[in-house]
Amino acid sequence: MLAPSDFFDLEGLTHAELFTGLELVWEALDRIRDYTTAQVEAAGANAALLPRQGELVTRTVVLHQGRIYHDGFELLGGDPTKGQMQVRLEGRVVNDAAVVHAGSVFMDTQVHLAPGCKVEPGALIKGPAFIGPGSEVRQGAYLRGGCLVGRGCVVGHTTEMKNAVMLDGAKAGHFAYLGDSILGREVNLGAGTKLANLKIVERPYRITVGDTTHRVQRRKFGAILGDGCQTGCNCVTNPGTLLAPRCLVAPCVAVPAGYHKPRSVIR
Repeated sequence: MLAPSDFFDLEGLTHAELFTGLELVWEALDRIRDYTTAQVEAAGANAALLPRQGELVTRTVVLHQGRIYHDGFELLGGDPTKGQMQVRLEGRVVNDAAVVHAGSVFMDTQVHLAPGCKVEPGALIKGPAFIGPGSEVRQGAYLRGGCLVGRGCVVGHTTEMKNAVMLDGAKAGHFAYLGDSILGREVNLGAGTKLANLKIVERPYRITVGDTTHRVQRRKFGAILGDGCQTGCNCVTNPGTLLAPRCLVAPCVAVPAGYHKPRSVIR
């Protein structure tokens, strides 16, 4: 019940290797930073093409096949998460260019922007961070490092991530906090959802399923949401929350810590 495969469909998943050999899904939290660093290095960190660390990107640029374009392009629009974002580049239309808007900031070079992704004004990204194909980092987003973003995801307006994973199709569109957490495929967080990751009193997290209780010795443990989970606006998950696939959380709810079975409705 608590293996990665109990929460995520790993078949064809972009970052399935993050979970290889793990018996308990939360063990992946200890791997996020090293795995993300390896992915960035393997793909080639392309933030090095942008202004020096901490400097504002002063004009919108396009990254395509290892080159940076300051001019000679036209942004044609389209939803990147649906593979529809198009750029006219040197007279031809492409849908595999990454667009970095003026007003964004990259704090170091350990960032990979995959083809077809978009970074909007005001976003601040620290490495290691891997932004997958067709994903969108919206205005004011704050990625604090150890951020692994899969294919077709949304890191929304003023959403903050730290040591967190968004698997393919996950969306945190507005005012969210993702700390030491994992979102499964097609998870959708309602506006203002907070995945709290730090207990007020320092003690082990307890995850009970049936007659078995697991003691998790971590200082920080946010939430793990299985494929297809959805949260209503302004809800909070208590530290150490596990939602199995297809759970629904009503708005303004404080979700109790611990394990919640598949398709639970939490009010």
